[in-house]
Amino acid sequence: MPDEKKYEAGYRKFLSKAQKYVDNPQETDQLLKKTEKKAKGNKASFTGVWEKFQLLIELVRSWSSGEYRAISKKSILFIIASILYFVSPIDIIPDFLIGLGIVDDAAVIAFAIKQLTDELEKYKIWKRNQPINAEESKRI
Repeated sequence: MPDEKKYEAGYRKFLSKAQKYVDNPQETDQLLKKTEKKAKGNKASFTGVWEKFQLLIELVRSWSSGEYRAISKKSILFIIASILYFVSPIDIIPDFLIGLGIVDDAAVIAFAIKQLTDELEKYKIWKRNQPINAEESKRI
């Protein structure tokens, strides 16, 4: 598919930058906060993949904290590179083109989700089987 090649090329330019996040949990946390803020402001662009996008963010957060390591480093690099593409203001369609800029960002995230469907399902099952901690039980 031509679109998949375009999205793959888009995230690849962020692959080397992703390495610095893989090795730095604080930087990763800041990236995820920035990602969540941008995603919430553009939620309508993620129709059909919103829940999986949130799960993708949670997976990276769990991996970065050391809680969850049942995913390859290569897959984590792929996810972080895709997230970097998403938060970058300069990509295939720049974000300043209101309405259009987020379209390619959302497409790259959807591409990443599609590529990692099995990993996301494994993480979802793992997460479901974790005991509820005191913080979470207060919110319930």
